[in-house]
Amino acid sequence: MTILASAIAAVLVAIAALHAYWGVGGVWPGSDARSCARTVGGFPGATATLGPIPCFAVAAAILVVAVVALAQGGLIRLPLPDVAVATATFGAALVFVARGVAGYTSAWRRLTPEQPFATLDMRYYSPLSLAIGVGLLALLAKGTGI
Repeated sequence: MTILASAIAAVLVAIAALHAYWGVGGVWPGSDARSCARTVGGFPGATATLGPIPCFAVAAAILVVAVVALAQGGLIRLPLPDVAVATATFGAALVFVARGVAGYTSAWRRLTPEQPFATLDMRYYSPLSLAIGVGLLALLAKGTGI
């Protein structure tokens, strides 16, 4: 489980770093603000990413999940009851699974139809979200003896 927890945390730290990069005005994987918004957001009419505060908030939340994954995997110890770590792990897993599943629904496709986001979401973003969510559930199952 330590390998799984480390892998999940590493992926989450990379995703958090990307959100922080966008928070300071980065545009990769686009070439400008509009192409970045179309690539990573997919919402019709988007001309820029959300701005620093939302990007940094998302980065911070993702970093918290990385720490929770490490704690659930037994790699670090947090000054919290085990039930709090398990609850946080379960909550984060639900969010990631829900995001992953949403990417395959027609409602999500109508909400985020812009290309290349729609294609990237089906190929990478949604499967990655599902993998992170299922990985967190596996950590939780192992840690709770389920």
